[in-house]
Amino acid sequence: MLSSSIPDSPAQAGSRPRAGLAACWRMACHAPLRTALIAIIHILAFYVLASVEYGPFAMAMAGLTWALLNFLFLAVFSRPGVSAVLALLLVAALIVLSQFKYGITQLTLTFLDFLIVDRDTISFLHSIFPQLRSWLLIAAAVALPLLWTIWRADPYRLRRRTALGCAGACMLGIVVMSAAQPEKPWEPFQGVNHISNLARSGVVAVSHLTATGWIEADAKSLVSSAQAAPMTECEPGVKRPNIVMVLDESSFDISAAPGIKVPAGYHDFFASADGQHRRLITESSGGPTWYTEFNIFTGLSARSFGAMKFYVTRIAAGKISRGLPQALQRCGYKTFSLYPTFGNFLSARSFQQGAGIDGFIDMAAMGVTEDMQPDRFYFDQAKELIARESKSDQPIFVLVYLTANHFPWTTTYRDDLTPAGWQAPGNAPEVDEYIRRQAMTAADYNAFVAQLKKDHPNEPFLLVRFGDHQPAIAQKLLEPEIKQTKRADRIMNHDPRYYTTYYAIDALNYRPELSSALPTLDAAYLPLMVQEAARVPLDPSFIEQKKIMQRCKGVFYGCKGGDEASRFNRILIDAGMIKNL
Repeated sequence: MLSSSIPDSPAQAGSRPRAGLAACWRMACHAPLRTALIAIIHILAFYVLASVEYGPFAMAMAGLTWALLNFLFLAVFSRPGVSAVLALLLVAALIVLSQFKYGITQLTLTFLDFLIVDRDTISFLHSIFPQLRSWLLIAAAVALPLLWTIWRADPYRLRRRTALGCAGACMLGIVVMSAAQPEKPWEPFQGVNHISNLARSGVVAVSHLTATGWIEADAKSLVSSAQAAPMTECEPGVKRPNIVMVLDESSFDISAAPGIKVPAGYHDFFASADGQHRRLITESSGGPTWYTEFNIFTGLSARSFGAMKFYVTRIAAGKISRGLPQALQRCGYKTFSLYPTFGNFLSARSFQQGAGIDGFIDMAAMGVTEDMQPDRFYFDQAKELIARESKSDQPIFVLVYLTANHFPWTTTYRDDLTPAGWQAPGNAPEVDEYIRRQAMTAADYNAFVAQLKKDHPNEPFLLVRFGDHQPAIAQKLLEPEIKQTKRADRIMNHDPRYYTTYYAIDALNYRPELSSALPTLDAAYLPLMVQEAARVPLDPSFIEQKKIMQRCKGVFYGCKGGDEASRFNRILIDAGMIKNL
Protein backbone atom coordinates (compact mmCIF):
# COMPACT_ATOMS: atom_id res chain seq x y z
CA MET A 1 0.00 0.00 0.00
CA LEU A 2 1.06 3.62 -0.55
CA SER A 3 2.59 5.47 2.40
CA SER A 4 4.14 8.91 2.90
CA SER A 5 7.85 9.31 3.61
CA ILE A 6 7.28 12.14 6.21
CA PRO A 7 9.44 11.38 9.27
CA ASP A 8 7.31 10.78 12.37
CA SER A 9 9.83 9.43 14.85
CA PRO A 10 9.39 11.06 18.32
CA ALA A 11 13.14 11.15 18.80
CA GLN A 12 13.58 13.02 15.55
CA ALA A 13 10.79 15.43 16.38
CA GLY A 14 12.13 16.12 19.83
CA SER A 15 15.75 16.62 18.86
CA ARG A 16 15.04 19.39 16.33
CA PRO A 17 11.51 20.63 16.95
CA ARG A 18 11.63 23.72 14.77
CA ALA A 19 13.39 22.01 11.86
CA GLY A 20 11.03 19.07 12.15
CA LEU A 21 7.96 21.27 12.11
CA ALA A 22 9.28 23.19 9.13
CA ALA A 23 10.04 19.97 7.24
CA CYS A 24 6.57 18.64 8.01
CA TRP A 25 5.01 21.90 6.89
CA ARG A 26 6.93 21.92 3.62
CA MET A 27 6.03 18.28 3.02
CA ALA A 28 2.38 18.89 3.73
CA CYS A 29 2.33 21.83 1.33
CA HIS A 30 4.27 20.08 -1.40
CA ALA A 31 2.65 16.64 -1.18
CA PRO A 32 -0.50 17.70 -3.11
CA LEU A 33 1.68 19.26 -5.79
CA ARG A 34 3.81 16.15 -6.06
CA THR A 35 0.70 13.99 -6.18
CA ALA A 36 -0.63 16.19 -8.97
CA LEU A 37 2.63 15.85 -10.89
CA ILE A 38 2.47 12.05 -10.66
CA ALA A 39 -1.14 12.17 -11.87
CA ILE A 40 -0.09 14.37 -14.80
CA ILE A 41 2.54 11.81 -15.81
CA HIS A 42 -0.14 9.10 -15.89
CA ILE A 43 -2.52 11.31 -17.86
CA LEU A 44 0.26 12.10 -20.34
CA ALA A 45 0.96 8.38 -20.72
CA PHE A 46 -2.67 7.61 -21.53
CA TYR A 47 -2.70 10.48 -24.02
CA VAL A 48 0.36 8.95 -25.73
CA LEU A 49 -1.31 5.54 -25.81
CA ALA A 50 -4.56 6.98 -27.17
CA SER A 51 -2.63 8.56 -30.05
CA VAL A 52 -1.52 5.14 -31.39
CA GLU A 53 -4.20 2.73 -30.10
CA TYR A 54 -7.54 2.36 -31.86
CA GLY A 55 -10.65 0.73 -30.43
CA PRO A 56 -11.72 -0.15 -26.88
CA PHE A 57 -10.00 -3.54 -26.92
CA ALA A 58 -6.64 -2.16 -28.03
CA MET A 59 -6.85 0.71 -25.55
CA ALA A 60 -7.72 -1.65 -22.69
CA MET A 61 -4.84 -3.96 -23.62
CA ALA A 62 -2.44 -1.00 -23.83
CA GLY A 63 -3.70 0.28 -20.48
CA LEU A 64 -3.04 -3.08 -18.84
CA THR A 65 0.44 -3.09 -20.37
CA TRP A 66 1.08 0.41 -19.04
CA ALA A 67 -0.09 -0.66 -15.58
CA LEU A 68 2.07 -3.79 -15.74
CA LEU A 69 5.17 -1.70 -16.47
CA ASN A 70 4.35 0.67 -13.63
CA PHE A 71 3.96 -2.12 -11.10
CA LEU A 72 7.14 -3.85 -12.26
CA PHE A 73 9.09 -0.64 -11.80
CA LEU A 74 7.38 -0.16 -8.43
CA ALA A 75 8.53 -3.62 -7.38
CA VAL A 76 12.11 -2.48 -8.02
CA PHE A 77 12.07 1.18 -6.92
CA SER A 78 8.98 1.43 -4.65
CA ARG A 79 8.45 5.07 -5.72
CA PRO A 80 5.33 5.81 -7.84
CA GLY A 81 6.77 9.00 -9.36
CA VAL A 82 9.95 7.34 -10.58
CA SER A 83 8.01 4.31 -11.80
CA ALA A 84 5.54 6.45 -13.74
CA VAL A 85 8.33 8.39 -15.48
CA LEU A 86 10.25 5.20 -16.32
CA ALA A 87 7.12 3.53 -17.68
CA LEU A 88 6.32 6.62 -19.77
CA LEU A 89 9.85 6.76 -21.19
CA LEU A 90 9.76 3.03 -21.98
CA VAL A 91 6.34 3.20 -23.66
CA ALA A 92 7.38 6.23 -25.72
CA ALA A 93 10.61 4.48 -26.76
CA LEU A 94 8.70 1.33 -27.75
CA ILE A 95 6.28 3.34 -29.88
CA VAL A 96 9.12 5.18 -31.63
CA LEU A 97 10.97 1.91 -32.28
CA SER A 98 7.79 0.28 -33.55
CA GLN A 99 7.07 3.16 -35.92
CA PHE A 100 10.68 3.07 -37.12
CA LYS A 101 10.48 -0.68 -37.75
CA TYR A 102 7.15 -0.30 -39.54
CA GLY A 103 8.66 2.30 -41.85
CA ILE A 104 11.29 -0.23 -42.97
CA THR A 105 9.57 -3.65 -42.80
CA GLN A 106 5.85 -2.71 -42.74
CA LEU A 107 5.57 -4.62 -39.46
CA THR A 108 5.21 -3.14 -35.99
CA LEU A 109 7.34 -4.16 -33.02
CA THR A 110 6.71 -7.65 -31.65
CA PHE A 111 7.85 -9.70 -28.69
CA LEU A 112 10.30 -11.60 -30.88
CA ASP A 113 12.28 -8.40 -31.45
CA PHE A 114 13.35 -8.74 -27.83
CA LEU A 115 13.48 -12.53 -27.73
CA ILE A 116 15.89 -12.63 -30.68
CA VAL A 117 18.42 -9.88 -30.05
CA ASP A 118 21.55 -10.42 -32.12
CA ARG A 119 24.55 -8.46 -33.32
CA ASP A 120 23.05 -7.99 -36.79
CA THR A 121 20.00 -6.17 -35.40
CA ILE A 122 22.14 -3.70 -33.48
CA SER A 123 24.46 -3.33 -36.45
CA PHE A 124 21.53 -2.64 -38.78
CA LEU A 125 20.20 0.09 -36.48
CA HIS A 126 23.66 1.66 -36.42
CA SER A 127 23.85 1.45 -40.24
CA ILE A 128 20.54 3.31 -40.59
CA PHE A 129 21.21 5.77 -37.76
CA PRO A 130 24.97 6.15 -37.21
CA GLN A 131 24.21 8.94 -34.72
CA LEU A 132 22.05 6.66 -32.57
CA ARG A 133 24.74 6.12 -29.92
CA SER A 134 25.18 9.88 -29.47
CA TRP A 135 21.44 10.36 -29.12
CA LEU A 136 21.25 7.66 -26.47
CA LEU A 137 24.08 9.23 -24.50
CA ILE A 138 22.41 12.66 -24.65
CA ALA A 139 19.09 11.15 -23.58
CA ALA A 140 20.77 9.40 -20.65
CA ALA A 141 22.53 12.60 -19.61
CA VAL A 142 19.17 14.40 -19.48
CA ALA A 143 17.09 11.57 -18.00
CA LEU A 144 19.34 10.46 -15.14
CA PRO A 145 19.45 13.81 -13.26
CA LEU A 146 15.69 14.17 -13.79
CA LEU A 147 15.04 10.71 -12.37
CA TRP A 148 17.32 11.41 -9.42
CA THR A 149 15.39 14.61 -8.65
CA ILE A 150 12.07 12.77 -8.82
CA TRP A 151 13.51 9.98 -6.67
CA ARG A 152 14.44 12.45 -3.92
CA ALA A 153 11.16 14.36 -4.13
CA ASP A 154 8.74 11.39 -4.35
CA PRO A 155 6.82 11.34 -1.02
CA TYR A 156 5.17 7.94 -1.50
CA ARG A 157 6.17 4.30 -1.28
CA LEU A 158 4.53 1.03 -2.30
CA ARG A 159 5.38 -2.33 -0.82
CA ARG A 160 7.12 -4.67 -3.24
CA ARG A 161 4.76 -7.53 -2.40
CA THR A 162 1.77 -5.35 -3.29
CA ALA A 163 3.43 -4.18 -6.52
CA LEU A 164 4.21 -7.75 -7.60
CA GLY A 165 0.66 -8.85 -6.85
CA CYS A 166 -0.76 -6.03 -8.95
CA ALA A 167 1.71 -6.82 -11.76
CA GLY A 168 0.55 -10.43 -11.69
CA ALA A 169 -3.08 -9.32 -11.96
CA CYS A 170 -2.22 -7.15 -14.97
CA MET A 171 -0.35 -10.01 -16.61
CA LEU A 172 -3.33 -12.31 -16.07
CA GLY A 173 -5.60 -9.73 -17.67
CA ILE A 174 -3.32 -9.47 -20.71
CA VAL A 175 -3.25 -13.27 -21.13
CA VAL A 176 -7.02 -13.61 -20.75
CA MET A 177 -7.74 -10.81 -23.24
CA SER A 178 -5.19 -12.20 -25.72
CA ALA A 179 -6.78 -15.66 -25.47
CA ALA A 180 -10.27 -14.23 -25.89
CA GLN A 181 -9.26 -12.21 -28.96
CA PRO A 182 -6.04 -13.67 -30.46
CA GLU A 183 -3.86 -11.46 -32.62
CA LYS A 184 -4.66 -11.85 -36.31
CA PRO A 185 -1.69 -12.38 -38.67
CA TRP A 186 -2.32 -9.13 -40.54
CA GLU A 187 -2.70 -6.85 -37.51
CA PRO A 188 1.03 -6.08 -37.03
CA PHE A 189 1.10 -4.96 -40.67
CA GLN A 190 -1.42 -2.14 -40.10
CA GLY A 191 0.99 0.29 -38.44
CA VAL A 192 -1.24 1.01 -35.42
CA ASN A 193 -1.86 -0.38 -31.91
CA HIS A 194 1.87 -0.53 -31.25
CA ILE A 195 1.69 -1.34 -27.53
CA SER A 196 -1.35 -3.65 -27.50
CA ASN A 197 -0.01 -5.64 -30.47
CA LEU A 198 3.36 -5.95 -28.75
CA ALA A 199 1.71 -7.31 -25.60
CA ARG A 200 -0.44 -9.81 -27.52
CA SER A 201 2.52 -10.95 -29.61
CA GLY A 202 4.25 -11.96 -26.39
CA VAL A 203 1.35 -14.25 -25.49
CA VAL A 204 1.32 -15.71 -29.02
CA ALA A 205 5.09 -16.27 -29.06
CA VAL A 206 5.24 -17.96 -25.66
CA SER A 207 2.24 -20.14 -26.56
CA HIS A 208 3.82 -21.15 -29.90
CA LEU A 209 7.23 -21.93 -28.42
CA THR A 210 5.65 -23.97 -25.64
CA ALA A 211 3.53 -25.98 -28.08
CA THR A 212 5.88 -26.61 -31.02
CA GLY A 213 9.27 -25.00 -30.44
CA TRP A 214 10.77 -22.87 -33.17
CA ILE A 215 9.84 -25.17 -36.07
CA GLU A 216 7.04 -27.65 -36.62
CA ALA A 217 8.34 -31.22 -36.74
CA ASP A 218 7.02 -34.69 -36.01
CA ALA A 219 7.92 -36.04 -32.61
CA LYS A 220 9.53 -39.05 -34.24
CA SER A 221 10.83 -39.66 -37.75
CA LEU A 222 8.70 -42.13 -39.68
CA VAL A 223 11.03 -42.34 -42.67
CA SER A 224 14.80 -42.58 -42.50
CA SER A 225 15.60 -42.32 -46.19
CA ALA A 226 17.40 -39.01 -45.73
CA GLN A 227 19.85 -40.80 -43.45
CA ALA A 228 20.04 -44.17 -45.14
CA ALA A 229 20.12 -43.33 -48.86
CA PRO A 230 23.62 -43.31 -50.36
CA MET A 231 25.04 -39.98 -51.48
CA THR A 232 25.24 -39.65 -55.26
CA GLU A 233 28.58 -38.15 -56.22
CA CYS A 234 28.96 -35.50 -58.89
CA GLU A 235 30.60 -36.89 -62.01
CA PRO A 236 34.11 -35.47 -62.42
CA GLY A 237 34.89 -33.60 -65.61
CA VAL A 238 31.26 -32.79 -66.43
CA LYS A 239 30.81 -29.16 -67.46
CA ARG A 240 27.82 -27.74 -65.67
CA PRO A 241 25.97 -24.54 -66.53
CA ASN A 242 26.47 -21.31 -64.69
CA ILE A 243 23.24 -20.59 -62.82
CA VAL A 244 21.71 -17.13 -62.56
CA MET A 245 18.57 -16.81 -60.44
CA VAL A 246 16.70 -13.51 -60.70
CA LEU A 247 14.42 -12.51 -57.83
CA ASP A 248 11.91 -10.31 -59.62
CA GLU A 249 10.57 -8.01 -56.90
CA SER A 250 6.76 -7.97 -56.46
CA SER A 251 6.19 -9.30 -59.96
CA PHE A 252 3.32 -11.39 -61.32
CA ASP A 253 1.03 -11.35 -64.31
CA ILE A 254 -1.35 -8.60 -63.22
CA SER A 255 -3.81 -9.45 -65.98
CA ALA A 256 -5.01 -12.16 -63.59
CA ALA A 257 -7.04 -9.35 -62.01
CA PRO A 258 -10.32 -8.59 -63.81
CA GLY A 259 -10.51 -5.53 -66.02
CA ILE A 260 -6.77 -4.84 -66.13
CA LYS A 261 -5.40 -3.66 -69.48
CA VAL A 262 -1.87 -4.69 -70.44
CA PRO A 263 0.35 -3.72 -73.40
CA ALA A 264 0.88 -5.97 -76.39
CA GLY A 265 3.50 -8.62 -75.66
CA TYR A 266 3.11 -8.19 -71.90
CA HIS A 267 2.64 -11.93 -71.27
CA ASP A 268 5.82 -12.90 -73.14
CA PHE A 269 8.06 -11.96 -70.23
CA PHE A 270 6.45 -14.58 -67.99
CA ALA A 271 7.06 -17.44 -70.43
CA SER A 272 10.01 -19.82 -70.28
CA ALA A 273 12.23 -20.54 -73.27
CA ASP A 274 10.04 -23.56 -74.06
CA GLY A 275 6.99 -21.27 -74.32
CA GLN A 276 5.38 -22.53 -71.10
CA HIS A 277 3.85 -20.22 -68.50
CA ARG A 278 4.54 -21.63 -65.04
CA ARG A 279 3.03 -20.56 -61.74
CA LEU A 280 4.94 -20.19 -58.48
CA ILE A 281 3.08 -20.32 -55.17
CA THR A 282 4.90 -18.16 -52.64
CA GLU A 283 4.37 -17.86 -48.89
CA SER A 284 3.86 -14.11 -48.63
CA SER A 285 1.19 -11.91 -50.13
CA GLY A 286 2.32 -8.39 -50.90
CA GLY A 287 4.91 -8.67 -48.16
CA PRO A 288 8.16 -10.19 -46.94
CA THR A 289 10.65 -11.07 -49.66
CA TRP A 290 12.66 -13.08 -47.14
CA TYR A 291 10.01 -15.83 -46.96
CA THR A 292 10.80 -16.68 -50.59
CA GLU A 293 14.48 -16.08 -49.90
CA PHE A 294 14.27 -18.72 -47.18
CA ASN A 295 12.46 -21.08 -49.59
CA ILE A 296 15.06 -20.87 -52.32
CA PHE A 297 18.08 -21.19 -50.03
CA THR A 298 16.85 -24.07 -47.85
CA GLY A 299 14.07 -25.74 -49.82
CA LEU A 300 11.91 -25.52 -46.68
CA SER A 301 8.74 -23.68 -45.74
CA ALA A 302 8.68 -20.47 -43.73
CA ARG A 303 5.17 -21.48 -42.65
CA SER A 304 6.74 -24.28 -40.59
CA PHE A 305 7.79 -21.53 -38.17
CA GLY A 306 4.18 -20.56 -37.50
CA ALA A 307 3.82 -17.25 -35.68
CA MET A 308 7.61 -16.87 -35.80
CA LYS A 309 7.92 -16.93 -39.59
CA PHE A 310 8.48 -13.19 -39.97
CA TYR A 311 11.85 -13.73 -38.28
CA VAL A 312 12.69 -16.91 -40.15
CA THR A 313 16.06 -15.77 -41.50
CA ARG A 314 17.18 -14.58 -38.06
CA ILE A 315 15.98 -17.77 -36.38
CA ALA A 316 17.48 -20.12 -38.98
CA ALA A 317 20.85 -18.38 -39.44
CA GLY A 318 23.58 -21.02 -39.11
CA LYS A 319 21.14 -23.75 -38.07
CA ILE A 320 20.17 -25.36 -41.40
CA SER A 321 22.84 -27.19 -43.37
CA ARG A 322 20.96 -28.28 -46.47
CA GLY A 323 19.67 -26.38 -49.41
CA LEU A 324 20.52 -25.13 -52.87
CA PRO A 325 23.91 -23.42 -52.24
CA GLN A 326 25.30 -26.42 -50.29
CA ALA A 327 24.08 -28.83 -52.96
CA LEU A 328 25.75 -26.79 -55.69
CA GLN A 329 28.99 -26.44 -53.71
CA ARG A 330 29.17 -30.23 -53.58
CA CYS A 331 29.40 -30.20 -57.38
CA GLY A 332 32.08 -27.52 -57.50
CA TYR A 333 29.99 -24.37 -57.78
CA LYS A 334 31.07 -21.04 -56.32
CA THR A 335 28.00 -19.35 -54.89
CA PHE A 336 27.19 -15.64 -54.74
CA SER A 337 24.38 -13.33 -53.70
CA LEU A 338 23.92 -9.73 -54.83
CA TYR A 339 21.91 -8.40 -51.91
CA PRO A 340 20.28 -4.98 -52.48
CA THR A 341 20.34 -3.57 -48.93
CA PHE A 342 22.49 -3.77 -45.80
CA GLY A 343 23.63 -7.32 -45.12
CA ASN A 344 22.67 -7.10 -41.46
CA PHE A 345 18.99 -6.57 -42.33
CA LEU A 346 17.15 -9.45 -40.64
CA SER A 347 20.51 -11.28 -40.38
CA ALA A 348 20.58 -11.80 -44.16
CA ARG A 349 24.37 -12.13 -44.32
CA SER A 350 24.53 -14.62 -41.45
CA PHE A 351 21.63 -16.62 -42.86
CA GLN A 352 22.92 -16.78 -46.43
CA GLN A 353 26.51 -17.55 -45.49
CA GLY A 354 25.26 -20.28 -43.17
CA ALA A 355 23.19 -21.60 -46.07
CA GLY A 356 26.29 -21.92 -48.27
CA ILE A 357 26.84 -18.57 -50.00
CA ASP A 358 30.57 -18.06 -50.63
CA GLY A 359 30.36 -14.43 -51.70
CA PHE A 360 27.72 -12.27 -50.04
CA ILE A 361 27.76 -8.85 -51.69
CA ASP A 362 25.46 -6.26 -50.13
CA MET A 363 24.76 -2.70 -51.22
CA ALA A 364 27.73 -1.35 -49.27
CA ALA A 365 30.05 -3.74 -51.13
CA MET A 366 28.43 -2.66 -54.40
CA GLY A 367 29.30 0.95 -53.58
CA VAL A 368 25.81 2.44 -53.26
CA THR A 369 24.10 4.19 -50.36
CA GLU A 370 20.47 3.69 -51.43
CA ASP A 371 18.82 0.30 -51.53
CA MET A 372 16.56 0.89 -54.53
CA GLN A 373 18.56 0.94 -57.74
CA PRO A 374 17.39 0.40 -61.34
CA ASP A 375 17.36 -3.25 -62.33
CA ARG A 376 20.11 -2.65 -64.89
CA PHE A 377 22.42 -1.74 -62.00
CA TYR A 378 22.08 -5.22 -60.48
CA PHE A 379 22.37 -6.91 -63.86
CA ASP A 380 25.59 -4.95 -64.45
CA GLN A 381 26.87 -6.17 -61.09
CA ALA A 382 26.06 -9.73 -62.16
CA LYS A 383 27.85 -9.28 -65.50
CA GLU A 384 30.98 -8.02 -63.78
CA LEU A 385 30.90 -10.87 -61.28
CA ILE A 386 30.50 -13.48 -64.03
CA ALA A 387 33.33 -11.90 -66.03
CA ARG A 388 35.66 -12.08 -63.01
CA GLU A 389 34.75 -15.61 -62.04
CA SER A 390 34.68 -17.05 -65.57
CA LYS A 391 38.49 -17.04 -65.54
CA SER A 392 38.38 -20.13 -63.32
CA ASP A 393 37.06 -23.55 -64.29
CA GLN A 394 34.42 -23.54 -61.56
CA PRO A 395 30.80 -22.91 -62.53
CA ILE A 396 29.10 -20.17 -60.54
CA PHE A 397 25.70 -19.64 -58.99
CA VAL A 398 24.49 -16.09 -58.41
CA LEU A 399 21.22 -14.81 -56.99
CA VAL A 400 20.37 -11.38 -58.39
CA TYR A 401 17.83 -9.29 -56.48
CA LEU A 402 15.85 -6.66 -58.39
CA THR A 403 14.24 -3.66 -56.65
CA ALA A 404 12.76 -1.28 -59.24
CA ASN A 405 9.27 -2.74 -58.81
CA HIS A 406 9.21 -2.25 -55.05
CA PHE A 407 6.35 -0.21 -53.59
CA PRO A 408 5.13 2.49 -53.64
CA TRP A 409 3.69 2.85 -57.15
CA THR A 410 2.09 6.21 -56.43
CA THR A 411 5.13 8.04 -57.81
CA THR A 412 6.99 7.65 -61.08
CA TYR A 413 10.29 5.85 -60.58
CA ARG A 414 13.10 6.82 -62.95
CA ASP A 415 11.02 8.18 -65.79
CA ASP A 416 14.25 8.48 -67.80
CA LEU A 417 14.48 4.67 -67.97
CA THR A 418 11.02 4.13 -69.47
CA PRO A 419 11.37 1.84 -72.53
CA ALA A 420 11.00 3.51 -75.90
CA GLY A 421 7.46 3.47 -77.22
CA TRP A 422 5.90 2.88 -73.81
CA GLN A 423 2.30 4.01 -73.48
CA ALA A 424 0.18 3.67 -70.36
CA PRO A 425 -2.56 1.04 -70.96
CA GLY A 426 -5.21 3.19 -69.26
CA ASN A 427 -5.63 1.64 -65.82
CA ALA A 428 -5.53 3.44 -62.50
CA PRO A 429 -2.25 5.45 -62.25
CA GLU A 430 -0.82 3.11 -59.61
CA VAL A 431 -1.46 0.04 -61.79
CA ASP A 432 0.00 1.66 -64.89
CA GLU A 433 3.13 2.63 -62.93
CA TYR A 434 3.44 -0.98 -61.79
CA ILE A 435 3.20 -2.24 -65.38
CA ARG A 436 5.68 0.42 -66.58
CA ARG A 437 8.25 -0.79 -64.07
CA GLN A 438 7.68 -4.37 -65.24
CA ALA A 439 8.42 -3.18 -68.77
CA MET A 440 11.67 -1.64 -67.47
CA THR A 441 12.58 -4.98 -65.87
CA ALA A 442 11.86 -6.89 -69.07
CA ALA A 443 14.01 -4.51 -71.13
CA ASP A 444 16.90 -4.70 -68.65
CA TYR A 445 16.70 -8.49 -68.48
CA ASN A 446 16.73 -8.85 -72.27
CA ALA A 447 19.77 -6.55 -72.45
CA PHE A 448 21.50 -8.64 -69.79
CA VAL A 449 20.89 -11.89 -71.68
CA ALA A 450 22.07 -10.33 -74.94
CA GLN A 451 25.28 -9.19 -73.25
CA LEU A 452 25.88 -12.68 -71.82
CA LYS A 453 25.55 -14.12 -75.33
CA LYS A 454 28.09 -11.63 -76.61
CA ASP A 455 30.60 -11.92 -73.76
CA HIS A 456 30.36 -15.70 -73.27
CA PRO A 457 29.38 -17.17 -76.65
CA ASN A 458 30.30 -20.74 -75.69
CA GLU A 459 29.52 -20.81 -71.97
CA PRO A 460 26.39 -22.67 -70.81
CA PHE A 461 23.95 -20.69 -68.64
CA LEU A 462 20.77 -21.65 -66.82
CA LEU A 463 18.63 -18.63 -65.99
CA VAL A 464 15.68 -18.86 -63.62
CA ARG A 465 13.42 -15.88 -62.96
CA PHE A 466 10.67 -15.77 -60.35
CA GLY A 467 8.36 -13.34 -58.55
CA ASP A 468 8.98 -13.29 -54.82
CA HIS A 469 5.40 -12.27 -54.00
CA GLN A 470 2.51 -10.30 -55.45
CA PRO A 471 2.50 -6.53 -55.00
CA ALA A 472 0.39 -5.09 -52.20
CA ILE A 473 -1.92 -3.45 -54.73
CA ALA A 474 -2.92 -6.89 -56.08
CA GLN A 475 -5.00 -7.77 -53.04
CA LYS A 476 -7.76 -5.29 -53.86
CA LEU A 477 -7.53 -5.88 -57.62
CA LEU A 478 -7.98 -9.66 -57.71
CA GLU A 479 -11.45 -9.67 -56.14
CA PRO A 480 -12.58 -6.06 -55.96
CA GLU A 481 -16.20 -6.95 -55.20
CA ILE A 482 -15.62 -8.77 -51.89
CA LYS A 483 -15.40 -7.17 -48.46
CA GLN A 484 -12.07 -6.54 -46.75
CA THR A 485 -12.87 -9.01 -43.96
CA LYS A 486 -13.52 -11.80 -46.45
CA ARG A 487 -10.38 -10.93 -48.37
CA ALA A 488 -8.37 -10.99 -45.15
CA ASP A 489 -9.76 -14.44 -44.34
CA ARG A 490 -8.72 -15.76 -47.75
CA ILE A 491 -5.22 -14.36 -47.38
CA MET A 492 -4.98 -15.79 -43.88
CA ASN A 493 -6.05 -19.20 -45.20
CA HIS A 494 -3.49 -19.02 -48.03
CA ASP A 495 -5.89 -18.84 -50.94
CA PRO A 496 -3.54 -19.45 -53.94
CA ARG A 497 -5.03 -16.50 -55.82
CA TYR A 498 -3.20 -14.15 -53.45
CA TYR A 499 0.08 -16.04 -53.44
CA THR A 500 0.58 -16.91 -57.11
CA THR A 501 3.44 -15.32 -59.04
CA TYR A 502 5.50 -16.90 -61.81
CA TYR A 503 8.73 -18.71 -62.52
CA ALA A 504 10.43 -18.96 -65.90
CA ILE A 505 13.42 -20.95 -67.15
CA ASP A 506 15.76 -19.71 -69.87
CA ALA A 507 19.09 -21.08 -71.07
CA LEU A 508 22.10 -20.18 -73.20
CA ASN A 509 24.19 -22.90 -74.85
CA TYR A 510 22.42 -25.41 -72.66
CA ARG A 511 19.33 -27.60 -72.68
CA PRO A 512 17.85 -27.82 -69.16
CA GLU A 513 16.20 -30.92 -67.71
CA LEU A 514 12.61 -29.82 -67.02
CA SER A 515 11.00 -32.92 -65.52
CA SER A 516 10.56 -31.18 -62.16
CA ALA A 517 9.44 -27.86 -63.67
CA LEU A 518 5.77 -28.50 -62.95
CA PRO A 519 3.09 -26.11 -64.25
CA THR A 520 2.44 -25.04 -60.65
CA LEU A 521 5.14 -25.28 -58.02
CA ASP A 522 5.48 -24.22 -54.40
CA ALA A 523 8.48 -21.95 -53.85
CA ALA A 524 10.10 -24.48 -51.50
CA TYR A 525 10.61 -26.79 -54.50
CA LEU A 526 12.59 -24.24 -56.54
CA PRO A 527 15.98 -25.53 -55.23
CA LEU A 528 15.02 -29.04 -56.32
CA MET A 529 13.86 -27.84 -59.73
CA VAL A 530 17.05 -25.80 -60.29
CA GLN A 531 19.31 -28.73 -59.42
CA GLU A 532 17.54 -31.05 -61.81
CA ALA A 533 17.46 -28.40 -64.53
CA ALA A 534 21.25 -28.09 -64.13
CA ARG A 535 21.61 -31.90 -63.95
CA VAL A 536 23.12 -31.78 -60.48
CA PRO A 537 22.69 -35.15 -58.70
CA LEU A 538 20.27 -34.87 -55.79
CA ASP A 539 21.42 -35.62 -52.27
CA PRO A 540 19.24 -37.96 -50.13
CA SER A 541 17.25 -35.10 -48.58
CA PHE A 542 16.26 -33.76 -52.00
CA ILE A 543 15.48 -37.25 -53.23
CA GLU A 544 13.01 -37.56 -50.34
CA GLN A 545 11.61 -34.10 -51.04
CA LYS A 546 11.10 -35.00 -54.70
CA LYS A 547 8.89 -37.88 -53.59
CA ILE A 548 6.81 -35.39 -51.61
CA MET A 549 6.60 -33.09 -54.63
CA GLN A 550 5.41 -35.92 -56.86
CA ARG A 551 2.75 -37.28 -54.55
CA CYS A 552 1.59 -33.79 -53.53
CA LYS A 553 1.64 -32.48 -57.13
CA GLY A 554 3.85 -29.48 -56.48
CA VAL A 555 2.37 -28.54 -53.08
CA PHE A 556 4.66 -28.54 -50.04
CA TYR A 557 3.44 -27.07 -46.74
CA GLY A 558 -0.20 -27.15 -47.81
CA CYS A 559 -0.06 -30.90 -48.50
CA LYS A 560 -2.04 -32.82 -45.86
CA GLY A 561 -2.42 -29.75 -43.70
CA GLY A 562 1.30 -29.33 -43.08
CA ASP A 563 1.89 -32.98 -42.14
CA GLU A 564 4.29 -33.65 -45.03
CA ALA A 565 6.42 -30.60 -44.19
CA SER A 566 6.41 -31.51 -40.50
CA ARG A 567 7.49 -35.08 -41.25
CA PHE A 568 10.21 -33.85 -43.59
CA ASN A 569 11.50 -31.41 -40.97
CA ARG A 570 11.83 -34.31 -38.54
CA ILE A 571 13.84 -36.26 -41.12
CA LEU A 572 16.26 -33.35 -41.47
CA ILE A 573 16.52 -32.94 -37.70
CA ASP A 574 17.32 -36.64 -37.29
CA ALA A 575 19.90 -36.35 -40.08
CA GLY A 576 21.57 -33.40 -38.35
CA MET A 577 20.67 -30.97 -41.15
CA ILE A 578 18.50 -28.85 -38.82
CA LYS A 579 20.05 -28.09 -35.45
CA ASN A 580 19.04 -26.18 -32.32
CA LEU A 581 15.51 -25.43 -33.48
